[in-house]
Amino acid sequence: MSPMATYPGSSLRDPRISAVLDRLHRDARRDVFRFVGLAPRLLGGFLVRRSLFDSMTPERAKNILMPVSREQGHFLYLTARAIRARTVVEFGTSFAISTLYLASAVRDNGGGVVIGTELEPSKHERALAHLAEAGLDEIAEVRLGDAMQTLEKTPEPIDLVLLDGWKDLYRPVLDLLTPRLRPGAVVLADNIHTFRKSLRPYVEFVQSGENGFDSTTLSIADGFEYSVRSDG
Repeated sequence: MSPMATYPGSSLRDPRISAVLDRLHRDARRDVFRFVGLAPRLLGGFLVRRSLFDSMTPERAKNILMPVSREQGHFLYLTARAIRARTVVEFGTSFAISTLYLASAVRDNGGGVVIGTELEPSKHERALAHLAEAGLDEIAEVRLGDAMQTLEKTPEPIDLVLLDGWKDLYRPVLDLLTPRLRPGAVVLADNIHTFRKSLRPYVEFVQSGENGFDSTTLSIADGFEYSVRSDG
């Protein structure tokens, strides 16, 4: 079946896509045991007043999926469909669970591109494999490296952005992409509740009403910041 083929209601019903998503969500539920293995290092960080964000590193997290939930994934799909997104940029692809939802929406919108970026080589390799297995590799690409370099050049205008990588880069990545956002573009930022302190400056920036965004925090999973690029 062609990558551009459609399924009644949603490409999420495509057996190839649903099979990959089901398996990855199952794997994600087992990640709790990997976090248990990291507990001594994370506890050591807490004892010296380091946050979870500061205690975690790409190397330590390279085998952990850290995905969006099914609820978040469906929300991503529905949002991309509602705004008829054709160009989507994702910061923090990991194993490509969120990419699968976004690429499914772009396919159902008639085609386009999802550009992801991933710093960890092993995650990058597996993300590409998952997209190919789902038949979405002609719609989604994942760039390997530092997001501030890999996202320096993207197609314009951008319809939707997902921020789900290292939290100290949310603002820099947003600043990098903002000139390319179309009016009405949506920016979704994950983990707002989990990393409340680290992401407070980001939330204050998009909610201030002074920086070109209208924004609110949605209580989906561990918090989604939903921002819309103002027309003016």
